[in-house]
Amino acid sequence: MRVANAREVGLYIRERRGALAMTQAQLAERARVSRRWLSDVEGGKDTAELGRIIRTLRAVGVIVDLRLEKDDVPLDLDEHLARYREAGS
Repeated sequence: MRVANAREVGLYIRERRGALAMTQAQLAERARVSRRWLSDVEGGKDTAELGRIIRTLRAVGVIVDLRLEKDDVPLDLDEHLARYREAGS
């Protein structure tokens, strides 16, 4: 998934948390952050600490993959879904 700003990251975290049927309190505990911090991030706070964001993403089973924009290739949906299923195992 491509995100362009803090708001999109926050929305993605909120959606993943919802898909996992987790409360903010449960995710905050799992990611070792405060519920207030998580609420701010889900609301699009653009000054949140990157390390905590990565830890929170990992807590919902998401990894961050950095690459140059010019190297971005079209998404192979089958491959993406296979990796998503493997990560959930």
